[in-house]
Amino acid sequence: MKLQLSKILLLVLVTAYFFSCDAVKRVPENSYLLNNNKVLVNGKKEQTETINNLLYQKPNSKIPVIGMPLRLFIYNMARNKRDSLFEAWLDKSPNRRARLTKRLSKKQLDKLKQSAIGFNNWLRKTGEAPVIISEEKAEKSVKRLEDYYINNGWFDVKANHTILKTEKKRADIEYTVETGKPFILDSISEKIKSPIIDSLYQKFKKYSIVKQNEQYKSYNFSQERERIANELRNSGVYHFNQDYINFEMDTIGTNKKVNVEVQIQDRAIRTQDSVKRVPFSIYKIKDVNIITDYTFENRNKPFQDSITFEGYKIYSYNKIKYRAKALADAVFITPNTIFKDSDRTLTYRHINELRTFKYPNIEYIENSDNTLTDTIRLTPLKKFSLSFSTDASTSNIQTIGFSLNPSLLIRNVFRGAETLELSAIGAIGASKSGSRNNVNDPFFDINEIGANLKLTIPRFFFPFNTEKIIPKYMSPSTRISLSTTSQTNIGLDKQTFSGIFNYNWSPSSKVTNRLDVFNIQYVRNLKVENYFKIYENSFNSLNNIAQNVNYINPNENLNIPTDTNAFLSYALNTPTPNEISPTQLATISSINERKNRLTENNLILSSSFSLTNDERTNLFDDDFSIFRFKLELAGNILSSLSSAIGLNKNSDNRYELFSVAYSQYVKTEFDYIKHWNLGNKNILATRSYFGIAIPYGNSNNIPFSKSFFAGGPNDNRAWTAYRLGPGSSASSNEFNEANLKLALSVEQRFNIFANLNGAIFVDAGNIWNVLDDVTDTNATFSNFSSLKDIAVGSGFGLRYDFSFFVFRFDIGFKTYDPSYQNQNRWFNDYNFSNAVYNIGINYPF
Repeated sequence: MKLQLSKILLLVLVTAYFFSCDAVKRVPENSYLLNNNKVLVNGKKEQTETINNLLYQKPNSKIPVIGMPLRLFIYNMARNKRDSLFEAWLDKSPNRRARLTKRLSKKQLDKLKQSAIGFNNWLRKTGEAPVIISEEKAEKSVKRLEDYYINNGWFDVKANHTILKTEKKRADIEYTVETGKPFILDSISEKIKSPIIDSLYQKFKKYSIVKQNEQYKSYNFSQERERIANELRNSGVYHFNQDYINFEMDTIGTNKKVNVEVQIQDRAIRTQDSVKRVPFSIYKIKDVNIITDYTFENRNKPFQDSITFEGYKIYSYNKIKYRAKALADAVFITPNTIFKDSDRTLTYRHINELRTFKYPNIEYIENSDNTLTDTIRLTPLKKFSLSFSTDASTSNIQTIGFSLNPSLLIRNVFRGAETLELSAIGAIGASKSGSRNNVNDPFFDINEIGANLKLTIPRFFFPFNTEKIIPKYMSPSTRISLSTTSQTNIGLDKQTFSGIFNYNWSPSSKVTNRLDVFNIQYVRNLKVENYFKIYENSFNSLNNIAQNVNYINPNENLNIPTDTNAFLSYALNTPTPNEISPTQLATISSINERKNRLTENNLILSSSFSLTNDERTNLFDDDFSIFRFKLELAGNILSSLSSAIGLNKNSDNRYELFSVAYSQYVKTEFDYIKHWNLGNKNILATRSYFGIAIPYGNSNNIPFSKSFFAGGPNDNRAWTAYRLGPGSSASSNEFNEANLKLALSVEQRFNIFANLNGAIFVDAGNIWNVLDDVTDTNATFSNFSSLKDIAVGSGFGLRYDFSFFVFRFDIGFKTYDPSYQNQNRWFNDYNFSNAVYNIGINYPF
C-alpha cells in the first residue's frame, strides 16, 4: 500500500514539474505570468474572498490540493495558425499530399484538416489563456481596494501596488493598504416633510439598520433605504419609492465622526412643464374585482355572472365555476383595508400554488378619493391534463424492462380549486432467472401494475375553522392519497396498499411543515416459498451447515422450500441437536429471524410530523444550510383499541388485525446539511444524519420498509448500497438493514475547467440494531464504545454540470472497515481493485 502511494506521489511530482516548465510558453518576452496576488492590510496578509474579488487580475485557476493550472496547460497545447501548420506539414514531405489524397480522397483530407483545426479551437476554448500582468489593471485594482475601504468607513485609506518578479516570465503583485482609523456614526437626525411619513417613520425607526456609534458602511445605508421604502409601501403609502430617501453626511471638524440626516421628500407630481411637490397620503383598497375567466378575446365582452363575497366582487364572462371562498382565500388584497405592497406578492404566490390558473394579472387603479380599485384577472388552465412517461431499464433481476406511466390531472374538481391526480404504472420485463427450456414460457415473465389517486385541497379539510391557528398566508393544504401495486415474479411478489391523509403548511418562506394525520400501509407477500431462491447467500449458508452436520449428503442441496423449512425446524428444536455447534446455531437463528421478518405481511398505521428549514435563497445559492426533522409514531391507536375491539393474539403474543400483526414503533430522524462558499467555485459541503426506530408494544422489530441502510452513491460511497453494517458484523446478506443509523460526510467541490468540476470527500457512519430482537453483539449498539464501528470511506469524483442536472462519478475507498473485527481496520482494502465506483445524478447532499 505504501509503495503504491509513493509511486502515485512520484508521478504527480514529475507531472507537475513538467507542466510548470510549460506554463510560460505563451507568455511574450518582457511580460510576466501572474503567479500570485498578495494583499497586505495594515501590514497583515488579507486572504478573504471579498478582498480577492476586488482585484481585476487573478492567477490562472488551479486544481486544489496539487495546485496545477490544468486549464492553462490545455490552452498551451493549442497551436497558433493551425490551418497554415497543417498545410506546411502536408508539403514538408514531397509526396505526402499526393499520397494522402490518393489514399483518403481530397474531400476526406479536407475533413482531416477541419478536424485538426476544430480540436485546436476546442483546446483554446476549454483552456485558459495565461494571465499576463497589466500595470493598468493593477492600478484599477488599487482604486477598487480604496473604494471598498471608503465604503466601509475608512475614509483616509491609501493603497498601492508593487510587481515582484519571482523567476523567468513570472511575477507576483503585492498590494498594500493603509486604512487609518474608521469613521463612526455620531448623531442621526431626520428631515421629513410629509406629516404622515414622519408619523409612520417614528414608529419603525427603532429598527433602523443605521445605528449610532457603529462604523460607517455604505451597504447599511442602502439596506436602510430599502427598509424604509418597504415599511412605508406596506403602511398604505402607495406612491412611495426609494428615490424619495436621501442621507446627508457631515464629517467636517467632527474628529472622524459622521453626523447623518435622514431626508425624505414630499411626493413629486410631474406635469408636462413642471414638478409639483405635495405631501404623501395613505391609500385604502376600495374594491377588489376578480375576473375568473379572463382572456384577451373576452376583454371587451360583458360579464354574464357575478358574485359578491366578503367584499370581493367576482365576475365571469360565463357561469362562475369556482366557489367564492376558494378564490377569496387565495387573495390577500382585502377590501376596506390600507394598501400593502406585500399583499400583492402573497396573492401572486398563492394563486400560482392553486395550479388552476395561469400567472395572474393584478392591476391597481387610483381613484380620486385616495382609494384604489384592484382588478385581478385570472386565466384558467385546462380542466384536464393528460401526460405519459416511459422508461426502459435493466437490473440484476431482469434482462430488459419497459414501463408506462400515464397520468391525468383534473382541476377544480369540487369548485374549490382542488386538483385530482390519477396515475398508473404498468411494467413488463424479462427475468434473468426465468426458465427458457419450455418454449411456452413467455419472454416477458415479470410484470407490475399499480394505480395512485391524489386529491389536493388548497386549505385544511377540517370540521372547524383553523384560520386563527394556521393563517392562510402559510399556504395550508390537505392531501389525500390512495395507491396500490401488484408484482409478479419480482422478489416475493408483493401486493401493497397505502392511504395517506396529511396537512401541509409553510410558516415562512424557509420553513415547511407536514403532518400525516394517518398513514396506513399494508404489504402482503404472495410467494413466501421463494425466499431462499431470492436470498441465495442465506440459502448457501444454511445449505453448508446442513451438509457439515450430515443432515444431507455433501453432494446434495436442500430442496426449496420443503427441505429448508424442515431443516430450520430441526435445528431450532429444543433441545438443540448435538451435531449443531453454538456458532452454527447462532447463524441458523439469524437466518430464521431474517426470513420471518422479511416474509411476514406488514400492517402499519402511523402518524408523523416533519419539519424542513431550507435557508437557500435560490437554486444558485452556494452558501446555505438545510435542517430536516421527522417524528413518526405507529400502532398506538390500534394498541389502545386492541382489547376493546377484541383482537386476537397470534403464537408470538402479538395482536392481529385481519390476520396480520400490526407494527408498533417510534421513529425519529435528524438531517443537517451545510454548504460554505469558499470562492472561486470552491464549496465545502457537510452532512450529518441521525435516525433511530424503536419497536415496542406489539412489535419486537422494525418493518423492512422503515429500516435504515448504509452505503451507496448518496451515503457512504466506499460501500455499495445495503452492503455496510450492521456494526462490525461481516454479513454476507444481499442487503443489510437495521434500526439505528449515524452518518457524517464532508466534501470539497472545486472547478477543474468549464462545466467540469471535481470533489474530494470523506464519508463516515454505520447502522446498528438496538432495542430489538437481534442478539448478534457485533451488529448491536450496546454503548458508546460501539462508535468504534463507524466505517470511514474516502475518495474523489468528477461532476459535469448540464445546467438542468449534474452527472456525477465518484470513486470511494474503504479507509476504515469495521468488518475487520479484531484486526487492523485501517487501509486494508485501500486500492482501486476494491474501490466502489458510483454513478449518480446531482450532488449527494
